[in-house]
Amino acid sequence: MGTVDTNYVGLLTEIEPQIAKLVDRHTSLAKAWFPHDYIPYSKGRDFDRDPWAPAQATLSEASQVAFHVNLLTEDNLPSYHRLIHAMFDKGDGAWRHWIHQWTAEEGRHAIVIRDYLMVTRNIDPIALERGRMQTMTRGYERPDCPLRGLAYTSFQELATRVSHLNTGKSSGDPVAERLMTRVAQDENLHMVFYRDALGIAFEVDPSAVMKAIVAEVIGFQMPGAGISGFGHMANIMAANGIYNMRIHHDEIVAPLLRFWKVYDRTGLDDEAQAARDKLASFVARLDRAATKLDERARLALQKPAA
Repeated sequence: MGTVDTNYVGLLTEIEPQIAKLVDRHTSLAKAWFPHDYIPYSKGRDFDRDPWAPAQATLSEASQVAFHVNLLTEDNLPSYHRLIHAMFDKGDGAWRHWIHQWTAEEGRHAIVIRDYLMVTRNIDPIALERGRMQTMTRGYERPDCPLRGLAYTSFQELATRVSHLNTGKSSGDPVAERLMTRVAQDENLHMVFYRDALGIAFEVDPSAVMKAIVAEVIGFQMPGAGISGFGHMANIMAANGIYNMRIHHDEIVAPLLRFWKVYDRTGLDDEAQAARDKLASFVARLDRAATKLDERARLALQKPAA
C-alpha cells in the first residue's frame, strides 16, 4: 500500500473513474514490441576474447554521451516506481493498474538501449556499469505531492521523448534511430496519460494544480541530473542540439502550458494567481536566456578555426 499524502486522497479518489478511462485508452493504443527485434546481434562478439577499446565505437562523442545519459536515466526505474507508488497508490484500482503498466513498459527501455550499446560496442562497458551502480545506489528523490508528481511526469516524459528522438537522429545509425524512435513512442503515450490526468485534476482543484505546475516548471531537473558528470554531459548534448534550453522552452514547457490553458484559468485563489504571475516571468526569462545561448552558439560557428 502506498503512502499517498492524505490531503490528496480525496482528489485522487474523485477523479479515479476518469483515470480508469485514461488507462483503458492507453492500453488500447500501446503496441506490444520486443527489444530483441531491434538489436543487430550478428555484430556481437565476446568481450573476454576481444576487450572493448574506444576505437571500436562508431558513434560520435556527443551520441555516446547522449546514449550514456539516457541509459543511466532509464536504469533508475526502481526509484521511479517507488516514488509513483507512494504518490498514487491507494489500493486496487485504476491508479495501481497504471503504476504497474507504466513500470512494465518503462522496463524495456534500458534493456533495448543497453543491448544495442553492448552489441555495437558504442560505449565502455566498465564505465557504464560503474555509472549504473553509482546512479542506482544514489537513487532518486523528489517531493511526494501527487499533483506535483503529475506535473513533473508530464514535463519529464515529454522531455525524455524529445531527448530520445534527438539521440537517435544524431547517431547517424539507422538501427539506433529506429530503436530510439520506438522508445520515444512509449514516452509520448506516457506523457499523454500524465498530461491528461493533470488536466482532469485542474478542473477539480485549479489553485492547487496551478501551484504544482509553477513549482515544477521553475524547479525542473531531468531525472538524470544525479548522474556523475551530468553537467558536462548535458553541455555536450546541448551544444549538439540533442537537448538544450531552446528545446526545453519551445518543445516542452510552452506546449504543455498551452494545452492546460494555464494563462486562461479562472477561479484561482490569491496564492495561485501570484504563482501564475511568477511563472509568466520565469518562462519569459527562459525564452530570453535560450535566445542568448542560440546567438552565442551561432557566433561561435562563424569564428574561423584557429
